[in-house]
Amino acid sequence: MTEFENSRQFVYRNARPLDLARWQYHFENGSKEAVLHALSFYQNGDGGFGHGLEPDLLNPNSTPMATWTATEILSEIQLNDKNHPIVAGILHYLESGADFDTEHNQWMNTVPTNNDYPHAVWWEYNGNDEFKYNPTAALAGFILKFAESCSDIYKKACEIAQQAIEWFTDSVPFGEQHVTGCFITLYNCLKGTNIEITDMKLFEQKLREQVKHNICREKEKWVVEYTARPSDFKITRNSIFYDDNAELAEFECSFIKGNQLPDGSFPITWQWYNDYKEFEVSANCWKSQIIISNMLYLREYGIIKEASLT
Repeated sequence: MTEFENSRQFVYRNARPLDLARWQYHFENGSKEAVLHALSFYQNGDGGFGHGLEPDLLNPNSTPMATWTATEILSEIQLNDKNHPIVAGILHYLESGADFDTEHNQWMNTVPTNNDYPHAVWWEYNGNDEFKYNPTAALAGFILKFAESCSDIYKKACEIAQQAIEWFTDSVPFGEQHVTGCFITLYNCLKGTNIEITDMKLFEQKLREQVKHNICREKEKWVVEYTARPSDFKITRNSIFYDDNAELAEFECSFIKGNQLPDGSFPITWQWYNDYKEFEVSANCWKSQIIISNMLYLREYGIIKEASLT
């Protein structure tokens, strides 16, 4: 049985409806509408997202992190409809001022209600967020892509994006791979909308430096530690990051194939580091998401060519 078919069987046997819809969208001519329908069940009345959409955070209330997760899924399926109800809801939540720290001009990375529900230790609220623009940079990019340019939230996002990029260009290199991912999202949103609020050549140069710094060069650590790999930054042969990381990007294809487990999934290389038993359920949710990411990566490199499935 091929890597692809093994993965498919695991997803159909274990995935959340949302991740099954994502699998079908990418590999079986599934519809964008099916993904949006499944995603909508994680959206709250205030427009934000919760309910474990980010599987390591089971807070049902809206949080910036869960809402960022939703925006990533919308980007993944290439939703560009500014009038879609999910998009309108997210903009409403972001514009409301909820979970926004005015002192730092950023959305909060963790919120107090996280502590009332099972979560990984890094989502514990202690009032001491480091405010490194995770997820603020990505949320600002979402606003710039979807909000009306005359709106207050759009103007606010322009201000936040400028401040974020200034911080980023002054801070490279640093060790936070997830922060880097948020700035890649912001960069892509700016490129896609041709908004001129920064020196894009300098921004790209600093992103390339940062991605190269973030990717773990010690391949033996990939299977046993939570480290950044090329696929975490979606480095295909057309990526602006490919030339700097080509050898590792190509190697990761064989790494993925060699580390698939007998059930079709891939190892989870992290824990919650607390006593919540719900981690095991969360880990199973993550497995389908990792499968989708890995199969998309292998497809980009021509390693798998999935059959037409009926």
